[in-house]
Amino acid sequence: MKKVVVGLSGGVDSSVAAYLLKEQGYEVIGLFMKNWHDDSVTISEECPWLEDSNDALIVAEKLGIPFQTVDLSAEYKERIVDYMFNEYERGRTPNPDVLCNREIKFDVFLKIALQLGADYVATGHYCRKGTIQNEDGTETYQLLAGKDPNKDQSYFLCQLSQEQLSKTLFPIGELLKPEVRKIAAENDLITADKKDSQGLCFVGKVHLPEFLQQKLKPKKGVIVEVPSTASQFEVEVPEFHTPKEKLAFQAEKRVYALEDGKVVGEHQGAHYFTIGQRKGLNVGGTKEPLFVIDTDVDQNIIYTGQGKTHPGLLRNTLFVKADEEHWVRPDLALKADETLEVMARIRYRQPLQPATLYKVENGLYVDFKEKQSAITEGQFVAWYIDDELVGSGVIS
Repeated sequence: MKKVVVGLSGGVDSSVAAYLLKEQGYEVIGLFMKNWHDDSVTISEECPWLEDSNDALIVAEKLGIPFQTVDLSAEYKERIVDYMFNEYERGRTPNPDVLCNREIKFDVFLKIALQLGADYVATGHYCRKGTIQNEDGTETYQLLAGKDPNKDQSYFLCQLSQEQLSKTLFPIGELLKPEVRKIAAENDLITADKKDSQGLCFVGKVHLPEFLQQKLKPKKGVIVEVPSTASQFEVEVPEFHTPKEKLAFQAEKRVYALEDGKVVGEHQGAHYFTIGQRKGLNVGGTKEPLFVIDTDVDQNIIYTGQGKTHPGLLRNTLFVKADEEHWVRPDLALKADETLEVMARIRYRQPLQPATLYKVENGLYVDFKEKQSAITEGQFVAWYIDDELVGSGVIS
């Protein structure tokens, strides 16, 4: 009997994951992660983690498995929350869900599970794990997309390592969401009809801007509208001697100044906004809606452009620094000057896009076939071969 610790979050996916493992004959332990109780930052009036931990307990009792709560709030604050505030202050937009998986669920939590004598940890993620048998008797693990195209969560796990994958199970990866709810209902699990949680990973029903405003002080600044005819978009394309020169040119970030457009409004702090954002600008009177095309946190200016096709939003190429490049499959990692045709995405729900990876000494270019909207510093780009996620990196 292999022992598995399931991260029971109080939602339907992890409940069914625990049920399936028990059916398959594993010895299952349910563990609820409590990740937040910092009173200096309130998250919402209601206390969702209490409700979630009660639901997790009821599911564990129903399944007849041992259950306990672990308090990971110190690690969560240090590794996720402080990191997030730090990134926002620098004008980058982090992805807390990717970080939470890398730093908390598949690191701190995994270590606790192993201390409890577990062979594996399991989560309710919609993704699958493949195993390749190598000639020397070792195994290489694959992170594969979930079978449900609407729920595939492989992107959120794009920073996992071979070591982490070797100890992980994804029991619901072969199922569609309606099938998961059906299994929960048939087995009278209290979470069968529970809504999926939105908001920060494991912090509950949190709204990010409100959360940020409590730590990053409001600071009044101006909103500038940059016309699509601005000089930044009329740049003459030089002659390139190497592919590397061309990529560096295409990946270069445009720089805006106050005089490049007209002031159309005010905001409460550039660090609350992210590229591609439309809501919260509160500027009317434009023919098409305004989108954020850049934020300058030093000068506290937000630059915007009209419409989804504004040239300030669109770019083919991005760069990942060498120390922020990660290969789930280290055996496929590129060496300098090598290229690889992949499918890639720069955000969770985005359909996969054809792209070419170009490896250079100090990092990696991801060159998309089509222009991408709102490539955002601090977010993750993940690349796939077929339905396998093979690597990822932080957009620089």
